[in-house]
Amino acid sequence: MGKRILVTGATGYIGGRLVPRLVAAGHQVRVLVRDPGKLSDVPWVRQVEVVTGDLGDAASVASAVAGIDVLYYLVHSMGAKGDFERAESLAATTVAVAAKHAGVTRIIYLGGLHPRGALSPHLRSRAEVGRILLDSGVPTVAFQAGVVIGSGSTSFEMVRHLTDVLPYMPAPKWVRNFIQPIAIRDVLYYLVEAADLPPDVNRTFDIGGPDVLRYGQMMNGYAIEAGLKQRPIAALPVLTPWLASQWVNLVTPIPRDLAIPIIASLQYDCVAHEHDVERYIPDPDDGLTDYRTSVRLALERMRDGAVETSWQDSAVRGAPSDLLPSDPEWSGHTVFTDLREIHTTAAPPAVWRVIEGIGGDNGWYSFPLAWAVRGWVDKAVGGVGLRRGRRNAAHLNTGDALDFWRVEELRRGSFLRLRAEMKVPGGAWLELSVTPDGLGGSHYRQRAVFFPQGLGGRLYWFSVLPFHGAIFAGMARKITRTAETQLAVDVRQHRREGAGRARV
Repeated sequence: MGKRILVTGATGYIGGRLVPRLVAAGHQVRVLVRDPGKLSDVPWVRQVEVVTGDLGDAASVASAVAGIDVLYYLVHSMGAKGDFERAESLAATTVAVAAKHAGVTRIIYLGGLHPRGALSPHLRSRAEVGRILLDSGVPTVAFQAGVVIGSGSTSFEMVRHLTDVLPYMPAPKWVRNFIQPIAIRDVLYYLVEAADLPPDVNRTFDIGGPDVLRYGQMMNGYAIEAGLKQRPIAALPVLTPWLASQWVNLVTPIPRDLAIPIIASLQYDCVAHEHDVERYIPDPDDGLTDYRTSVRLALERMRDGAVETSWQDSAVRGAPSDLLPSDPEWSGHTVFTDLREIHTTAAPPAVWRVIEGIGGDNGWYSFPLAWAVRGWVDKAVGGVGLRRGRRNAAHLNTGDALDFWRVEELRRGSFLRLRAEMKVPGGAWLELSVTPDGLGGSHYRQRAVFFPQGLGGRLYWFSVLPFHGAIFAGMARKITRTAETQLAVDVRQHRREGAGRARV
């Protein structure tokens, strides 16, 4: 029989994936969030009860836990400024008191693996929150997880970006420490199953995957799965956690405030001291996911979301490592874009005719020499070159080749997305779209999107950036002007035909 469940932290990485699985398991789910607007785009929002509140507010917490059987505590203040340890302790105490008073029968908390002895502030705070909940008088399970591997997870993104960008890895000495990573799908499995644990279970459980690796091995394991060469890694004792966090902030999109507590935690070996959880929750039917497989699965999810607007619509809908709109803005890909928007008096059909006729003999409507040179360079390095042309001069279909692009998505009359098949250090797309302005004219939107691969990809983008003004801005202007010119020609032709019919 389903339980009445409250999830705190539903807008976070773990909570956002846990909620739909609890719903699928037949539970009635309520989520407590400070800003309900963050859930407006998630697909499961209409299947749950959303209540607004703050864990620091005793009244809103008491209201949220009323009538609840199981409470998931999935919040933390990693990256927060100020006295976050005190804030976390107060929030946990507020929840513990409210849960006890409301008759909650189970609290489930997710913390982190940590060694015995001195801890970083982040790990120390997570352990203290677990202790407060375990002492609440409500049966509590405090899972202590290794680094979580899944697309969009902080740990995976740091490994991915560092390995992608750097052919040689100067790193702090903690790259030699041992880590026991765990796949996001296995974390979610334990969390869902814990809702049915017997009431006498009140303890911590260490959870980790089957592999114990050095952090450097994790980086090179990722490199193999990503099709990269393994990276030479030099452990440098002079790189303090603070300096290392600056370095991570420089070469990855992870914010400095988030990198600092993560790196401070990596100064220690973080491995499971026990696997008692299997006495209460058996391993998944296909076993725990090894590190390389979890990386492979995460990369597959990312490849399914070709451009950032389709991250939440990947081919494997609902997979545990899918990205969600609530994920941090740096998760997934480093993305460079060039956006151009122009209003034109031409009606949408006139603009669309130009868009759909682009390329081939019609060209690309700006700086022809630059496009030609790019085609020659592509041909010289083994690419398809610019003059692959197009099959039909006026009409395109999804999958058509178009010079060194391919039609990836086509919504006839309004939207065209082209995927680059030229040789570039990364992935590139070009989107052209038109919408009516309500006054007989149109709004033209043009966006170039580039996902850089490694340091070379970033250098490539910045090297061509000075030419964007001439190429992309000129392209947008000429497409709209061509549409306006064709519109004027059509009007004159229509008038001549009308006059001819009148004379007859």
